[in-house]
Amino acid sequence: MTSTPPRSRAQRRRDTEHRLGHDVDVWVASASADGTPHLVPLSFHWDGEALLAATPTDSPTGRNLAATRQARLALGHTRDVAMIEGDVEVLAIDALPPHVGDRFAARTGFDPRSLTTPYRWFRITPNRIRAWREENELSGRELMRDGRWLV
Repeated sequence: MTSTPPRSRAQRRRDTEHRLGHDVDVWVASASADGTPHLVPLSFHWDGEALLAATPTDSPTGRNLAATRQARLALGHTRDVAMIEGDVEVLAIDALPPHVGDRFAARTGFDPRSLTTPYRWFRITPNRIRAWREENELSGRELMRDGRWLV
């Protein structure tokens, strides 16, 4: 247990938005149609509304996200985490305007458009976000519900 006082929900939102704007990688959890879980880190770009990630079309994550159109993401460390549940939009690798792909590549240092392995874009729009550090922040950890910020 920590002696650090809990952050306000407003501060947790600011911290979460900062992470979305500055972190480069996120843990992406998905599941196959039969429920087999899969967890991988992916680079992402946040545009203020959704996270944009890319992964090979035929990878377990690519297949799972395309089939279920749902993902659970984790930003941060176990003692300072933002858990994000979101709806997934699947886009062909050439479906985005070039400047969007360029922003992704500049931020992440990775450009899936230049690879020979077939990739897709996955645009993940959060519908639920929870954030906490320690036990004393479990209360009030829900910051977004049904795609709307609560604070």
